[in-house]
Amino acid sequence: MALVAAPEARPAAVRPAAARWLPWALLAAAWLATIQVRPMLDPDEGRYAAIPREMLANRDFITPRFNDLKYFEKPPLQYWATATAFAFFGLSEWSSRIWAVGLAFACLPLVFAWVRHYYGHEAALAALAALAVSPYFQVIGHLNLLDAAFTFWLTAAVLAFTRAQSEPTGSAAERRWMLRAWALAALAVLSKGIVVGVLAGGALVLYTLIERDLRTWRRLHARAGVALFLIIAAPWFVLVTLRNPSFPGFFFVHEHFARFLTTVHQRVEPWWYFLPLLLGAVLPWLIPCLRGARAAWMEQPGSHTFKPRRFLLIYALLTLLFFSASGSKLAPYILPMVPVLAALTGAALGDPSRLARHAARAAAPLVVLVAVGLLIYSLRRNNYLPHEALIWALAACAAALIAAALSFRAPLRPLTLVLIAALGASLAWQSLMCEYTCIPPARSARDLVRAVRPFIGAQTPLYSVGQFRETVSPYLGRTLQLAGYEGELRFGLDEEPERRMSLEQFAARWSGAGPAVAFFDPHVWDAMRRRGLPGRVLAADSHTVAVSRL
Repeated sequence: MALVAAPEARPAAVRPAAARWLPWALLAAAWLATIQVRPMLDPDEGRYAAIPREMLANRDFITPRFNDLKYFEKPPLQYWATATAFAFFGLSEWSSRIWAVGLAFACLPLVFAWVRHYYGHEAALAALAALAVSPYFQVIGHLNLLDAAFTFWLTAAVLAFTRAQSEPTGSAAERRWMLRAWALAALAVLSKGIVVGVLAGGALVLYTLIERDLRTWRRLHARAGVALFLIIAAPWFVLVTLRNPSFPGFFFVHEHFARFLTTVHQRVEPWWYFLPLLLGAVLPWLIPCLRGARAAWMEQPGSHTFKPRRFLLIYALLTLLFFSASGSKLAPYILPMVPVLAALTGAALGDPSRLARHAARAAAPLVVLVAVGLLIYSLRRNNYLPHEALIWALAACAAALIAAALSFRAPLRPLTLVLIAALGASLAWQSLMCEYTCIPPARSARDLVRAVRPFIGAQTPLYSVGQFRETVSPYLGRTLQLAGYEGELRFGLDEEPERRMSLEQFAARWSGAGPAVAFFDPHVWDAMRRRGLPGRVLAADSHTVAVSRL
């Protein structure tokens, strides 16, 4: 899986281990450069830090809780992994992100290894370059979301499946790769749910219909594979259902079928919503991607008849169509398409130097445009330019422009060009994300909590009134009592209705209490202040007013 030097260099077998792994170490260092610098963002990054923190604090790894309320929207694998990171390293921005961001990075060697196996080292470098310079993959892959880890496990399962189907029928290698595919699919289910069956299973059904060939089904090793899948995936579902009888109805019906078939989640977007996002994912390599898709569709069968590239193309198209048809759409949903499209592009292009040069040169004006656009946005909206935003904008432009300038050096080897393009893209897009977080309105409660923390003791009652700001809880390391708000915590409040508190109940409790701190929606605070609610404002930002009772 390691990147190796150009053919004229010494054979990889006799090169020092440090030389073989140095390119990956450089890529990893660049990939992880800002995970501690950027604050956790509302709402998702706060949520996916808070739930593991509460798991660890409560020593309950079966029933996920969010703000001490049952929260069954997603399976627990990422919660478990992040809680483990917290146990060893404490709660911080980097430990909350390391699982998601680390597995996004792991997609790079994963795609590289698959393409190299089938199409050689040069094609693998081209695929690596394509994935590493994708703006969409860079941005989503650097956030603490479920989608990056889900993409890694699902992509690994799909690629392992194609490896199995390309091995001789009945061979030990076929069985080994199929069992790996089943195990990886189970981990994907534990990452984001049963949509795995729709995407991977649906692709298999469509491939079978198109090819009019049922032999693939006879090579699934289903008896051993299903058993392995259930051993990995089923125990948590069984245990959480035994402890919480309401889990199956909410998780399978509300979070899967209702999410796809209805607009109950209020994330309604037009059918073409994902097309611009897909364009952003493949923009630096759009033409090679189209050529790769055409080559995949026209692929001729190998000695064992299975067509791995055609299967991957069907899987990618099904992912796009499925989520486009869904009644609920969010930007990260089509992330699983990107690694396989990069693999198909590299397999068809086989020219990493050309792709890397083009990507580095195309990225420079795009990065400059985004950096300047964010600065103009800040000036127009806020009438000032944060100093930190300007620094990050310059850093982004510098990374992209240096990579573009180096790409004009003719004698550079393919590996060097790929590293230049990948490192430039990674540092540039992370810098743009840092620039974005510096520009008001506030997108994290980190600074607000820092200002309020000196006024909060270990026993100080904490309230969240008229809102629930997801990043408040992980930065405080505490849960809050909700008042006048339900939102995504409605199911947990329905399960434990005694925890509901109206604004009137809160006002009565607040007025007769001792020291306490509440985080108000600004409009709610203005209304309650005018009605005579006592309190002293400790700090405020664009979304929240922190108020002390005394």
